[in-house]
Amino acid sequence: MTNAFDVKIGINPISWFNDDLPSLGGETPLDTALTEGREIGYQGFELGNKFPREPRALREVLSRHKLELVSGWYSGRLADRCADEEITALGPHLALLAQGGAKVMVYGEAAGSIQGERNVPLFKRPRFFTDEQWRRYADRLDTLARYTLSHGVRLAYHHHMGAYVETPEDVDRLMALTCDDVGLLFDSGHAAFGGSKTAFSGATPLAMLTRHIARVCHVHFKDVRPQIVEIARNRQWSFLDAVINGAFTVPGDGAIDFAPLIRQLRDHGYRGWLVVEAEQDPAVAPSLEYAQSGYRHLRAQVDRVTAQQEGA
Repeated sequence: MTNAFDVKIGINPISWFNDDLPSLGGETPLDTALTEGREIGYQGFELGNKFPREPRALREVLSRHKLELVSGWYSGRLADRCADEEITALGPHLALLAQGGAKVMVYGEAAGSIQGERNVPLFKRPRFFTDEQWRRYADRLDTLARYTLSHGVRLAYHHHMGAYVETPEDVDRLMALTCDDVGLLFDSGHAAFGGSKTAFSGATPLAMLTRHIARVCHVHFKDVRPQIVEIARNRQWSFLDAVINGAFTVPGDGAIDFAPLIRQLRDHGYRGWLVVEAEQDPAVAPSLEYAQSGYRHLRAQVDRVTAQQEGA
């Protein structure tokens, strides 16, 4: 008998209000997101710009809604500064996560990133052009990951459109150069968007997940709308323009087949969170409706895969 598939389903508040473009959902109170998320069935939330940044206050607001702290994005700058400087800078955020009960920290490389630049097309994203640049970056990341792990929080590296590590090939290189202390946040939507033009069946996300399953310590599940992604590429949109025009959506509303991804996680014994995360304009994609749809699809997929395991 294999071990049960022990996962929790959480959500990122980006369905209600957006960090990269605060005008999207900026009028929505935090309490609305937490109340609706809990009523839908989500067990926890990642952090967003409206959450308290003091550990006790954060615990109190989540406890009031009977929710857990999943994790929280940290905008790192290891491409520009040394590991010691980064360790000093992330201190308050790491303490917030650790004292809130989170086991992973979402690390996104913000140095040089154009993900928040509305007028900069994605092809202008930063790149490491030499082996020495890659090696130096990986060494700094190793040091940082060992430090966060010593505080009970594993670094979960987020491959992201518009950043140094964007494509599946970038992820391959980063994982090859870093130690096992550096965890990988697998994001289905960014894997598809950052992959080839044939990525939308889910083949590219599944291949990337399979190659690096041993390093995956956190999961973001978002779907993609292929026709919007193709327009974004052809018209040289920025990341934010792609978001505003609907490149991403919740699981079940786009082209990715999530069942093989969930089976791969199950078969490797993944234990952790599956986070619904879909950057969208809530004026076009109503928060409650889409958060419900994403939860129902993902819950059904997880239950189906679990039933298959138990019946094996």
